[in-house]
Amino acid sequence: MLKIAITGPESTGKSTLAAQLAEKYDTVWVPEYARSYVGNLGRPYTLADIEAIAKGQQALEQQLEQKATGLLFADTDMLVLKVWSEHAFGHCPAWVEEKLRAQEYNLYLLMGVDLPWEPDPQREHPHLRQFFYDWYKRELQALQVPFVEIQGQREERLLQACRQVEALRYENKKLN
Repeated sequence: MLKIAITGPESTGKSTLAAQLAEKYDTVWVPEYARSYVGNLGRPYTLADIEAIAKGQQALEQQLEQKATGLLFADTDMLVLKVWSEHAFGHCPAWVEEKLRAQEYNLYLLMGVDLPWEPDPQREHPHLRQFFYDWYKRELQALQVPFVEIQGQREERLLQACRQVEALRYENKKLN
């Protein structure tokens, strides 16, 4: 199973790209658990909610991995939760950081901020997208995980991502 995490700031096309890739490769994608969790919360989220969201995201990914056909695309990952938690609360639960270090994605696609902002009640920082992009990039570099920056408009992003998926599949076949 090859696992690809799509990560980065808000309103950068993570969900769109995950759905497009899953359709193209006839597999499943893991949606962002936080959307439904926060959407049904009925109150402002707290630090305790971040950990609950992380556990829910992990459980959803494990469930959907059983339905994947050799490739799994994750709309979000523990890095998103770490950055979100640290920015909102100045702290990240140790459990989330532990799960982040234990993630086993073959590739991360870091989504650029060159798409127009799309307002959404759950999105909070339209003016900080470059700030967050830089933060994600530093975190990925510190984790020393394979990642590729994805830029451009919708079709260009899909093309770039497909090239990366094909390269990953080719490398995987060579190793096996």
